[in-house]
Amino acid sequence: MKQLSRDDYNALREGATVIEADRYGDKVLLLSDGTYLKLFRVKRLFSSAVFYPYSKRFVKNVSKLVEKGIPTVTVIESYRIPSIRRTAVHYYPLTGKTLRKLGTLDLVTTEKLGKFIRELHDKGIYFRSLHMGNIVISQENRLGLIDVSDMKVNPKPLSTKMRIRNFQHMARYPEDIHALQAQLTSFLQGYHRNQDDHMLQEQLQAMLSRAIDQTSKS
Repeated sequence: MKQLSRDDYNALREGATVIEADRYGDKVLLLSDGTYLKLFRVKRLFSSAVFYPYSKRFVKNVSKLVEKGIPTVTVIESYRIPSIRRTAVHYYPLTGKTLRKLGTLDLVTTEKLGKFIRELHDKGIYFRSLHMGNIVISQENRLGLIDVSDMKVNPKPLSTKMRIRNFQHMARYPEDIHALQAQLTSFLQGYHRNQDDHMLQEQLQAMLSRAIDQTSKS
């Protein structure tokens, strides 16, 4: 991790567009050259994030996804920026559109999404930030992941319990559930490639159906 002075940081972000921010400051910047800078706040002096910051986790997770054959961003450099109490990752974006920006999903895309999430789970990838704003579809019609700092990779395929728990993350986003509502059958067909996992099929369908009902009533 490279240390960046305040002057070097200001030079790097000159002409940048703020993509995401909160009350503490900038979180994601689109730089003038089309690359991105994702900033991570060091919240406390004595915490695990000081010794193993989220920027390092982000870089490590990118490497793991590449090893697993999952499209994702390309890291340029990671930084420690003491003057603003931040660490950061500079990266090339994964080109394409997020599924959330597509709005309504057709049958082909929802089935492809089901297959993609099944691939993640079969490869032991537990992506805690699982929602359609973090899944990108490329011009080559491939799906990939962005914002990968909060992720765990297991050596074996995920258990049924962990798969359901991961889908519960997606179920928290009404816009994602609404997008799946009309195409739930094709999504489940994509995910359930193995027709022997009946318990998983039943639990997943029941959980998503409840989420759809709650979204419709709200």
